[in-house]
Amino acid sequence: MSTPQSQYAAAGVDLSQAEIAKARIGELVAATRTPLSVGAVGAFGGMVRIPAGMRSPVLVMSTDGVGTKVLVAMQAGRFDTVGEDLVNHSVNDILVHGAQPIAFMDYIAGHRLPVEMIAGVVEGIARGCQAHGMALAGGETAAMPGLYAEKTFDLAGTIIGVVEEDQAMHGAAIVPGDVLIAYEASGLHTNGYTLARHVLFDGMGLSLDSRLPGGDVTVGDALLALHRSYVAAIKPALGQIHGLAHITGGGIAGNLVRVLPDGCEAVVDPRSWEWPLLTRVIAEGGKVELAEMRDVFNLGVGMIAAVPADSVEAVQHAATAAGVPTWVCGSVRAGPTRVVFAD
Repeated sequence: MSTPQSQYAAAGVDLSQAEIAKARIGELVAATRTPLSVGAVGAFGGMVRIPAGMRSPVLVMSTDGVGTKVLVAMQAGRFDTVGEDLVNHSVNDILVHGAQPIAFMDYIAGHRLPVEMIAGVVEGIARGCQAHGMALAGGETAAMPGLYAEKTFDLAGTIIGVVEEDQAMHGAAIVPGDVLIAYEASGLHTNGYTLARHVLFDGMGLSLDSRLPGGDVTVGDALLALHRSYVAAIKPALGQIHGLAHITGGGIAGNLVRVLPDGCEAVVDPRSWEWPLLTRVIAEGGKVELAEMRDVFNLGVGMIAAVPADSVEAVQHAATAAGVPTWVCGSVRAGPTRVVFAD
């Protein structure tokens, strides 16, 4: 007679494998604990202290995923990069508000995921957390047969940061006359992968091992390039920046407009930089219209800062010291609250 556990396994959930994965994850979580960590690893809830000495701390929270980049990772059999992507994306999302990351929680849902697959994802998450000095406070790994195909998964995470209320950035300080500084992206980051995969694989017939046309990198390496964190490039200059926009889904216009106050129009000069090779290949190989490329991809720009003209040199110097290329990509002028390209 079958035991309840064996019936559960036959239905698609192997509790013994889940326990092995849980033990490995526990080791990774423990390695990220910081002086702010409270409670035990594996508890029902993760706990962190607010950093000492803050006058009026405000929590800044964000939840996001890495989209269909997980499909590329599964196809390539490389799992740790998307975990680090998730952390870096999330860190950038709260960085625009001037927040310091203090804790992260992940959610992995899938079906019959091998232990090495789950461990690979969490290793990347843990690495990203350690790089930013924040705790991986907990998370969830959900076995969901019937909803996911075997050995497929989705990935999401929630970040918690903290900032002094009177130092939180909302974009309200942006004024006409500010200069727009672009920070170079390290790839597609975590947006636009559905269109990218359609063009490269379905339309152009390329594989992960194909050389990217016109370059010396494989398609797989180009697509799985790590989503850059901008903390080291921006944090030293935060006090000289009026506003920040993380360029994610929606492109430059769709994200920069989110931080513009009333009466400010951002003018972006598309001649100030050249699109990365991968972006050009997608546009040319898929015959994708310019407007759609601007709506879907970051076009090589991962972050945009609005800064006073007399702070441009200092802000760019901080980025250069962190190894992140920047350039002046436009300006802010009085006008309707929108983003325009000076074509």
